Amino acid sequence: MTTSSMPPGPVATSADRLRQVTLVVVGAAAMAVAAWGAGAFGGQEIQNAASGALAADATVLAPGTGAFRVWSVIYLALIVTVILQALPSRAALPLHRTLGWWVLASLVLNAAWISAAQLGLLGLTVPIIGALVAVLARCLVLLRARPAAPRLDSLIVGTTVGLYLGWVCVATVANVTAVLAFSSWDLSFLPEGVWVTVVLAVAAAVCGVTALAAGQRAVAIGVTLTSTWGLVWIAIGRLTAGPDSTITVVVALAAAAVVLLLGALGAVRAPRPATAPSPRA
Repeated sequence: MTTSSMPPGPVATSADRLRQVTLVVVGAAAMAVAAWGAGAFGGQEIQNAASGALAADATVLAPGTGAFRVWSVIYLALIVTVILQALPSRAALPLHRTLGWWVLASLVLNAAWISAAQLGLLGLTVPIIGALVAVLARCLVLLRARPAAPRLDSLIVGTTVGLYLGWVCVATVANVTAVLAFSSWDLSFLPEGVWVTVVLAVAAAVCGVTALAAGQRAVAIGVTLTSTWGLVWIAIGRLTAGPDSTITVVVALAAAAVVLLLGALGAVRAPRPATAPSPRA
């Protein structure tokens, strides 16, 4: 088929252009807030915010310090995703029309979480991270519908959502534990071994089933990598930074193994995403 006889693709509208501009401008601002929250531009690091409630040694379910290097990978993936969605040739693609605003919402919520933590509003971080999980879960549902896009776009967006969602699921466990530990509630009546096992088992089930049911290989691999990474670093944290907890080490590593297994099955089972011809620049 010659170029002149190819069927025309979707035409970009003013709503598409508005989405692109908003994603770039607001996304850049959210990234700047994230950098500030990581200690850049003179800001204090998250581990020192909120009276140290989010530090690597604050609770038995806090990931070790090295775990947070994963944010460099996630932010890089988000930057590539935003740039891809901002390309004029991508404005009208169904994939970006479907997910653009949701990706932007995730960036805004991440910036809101960092701001709440830096301001010492520890209790507010829980509903914010809960909303972030919900937004990323919505992205996963939309991706399962496999909106048509060039393979490169599906790979980049799927990987980004998977990496982001997998890590945030584990981070939610650490976040909620930190809030409870620094609250006025007396939870000493619950044996540590019991609640740690239950919480990590639930986390493994959620992350593993999410990867298994992702419906797209890139998403399944992304969820598996970052959630396994987070669970392993919870174990490493107990072996290095403290507080010491043998049961946490054992259960966290077992949970990571379960997620890795289910994620591998999900990646193998996932069909290829629907593809569309690459748009001309």
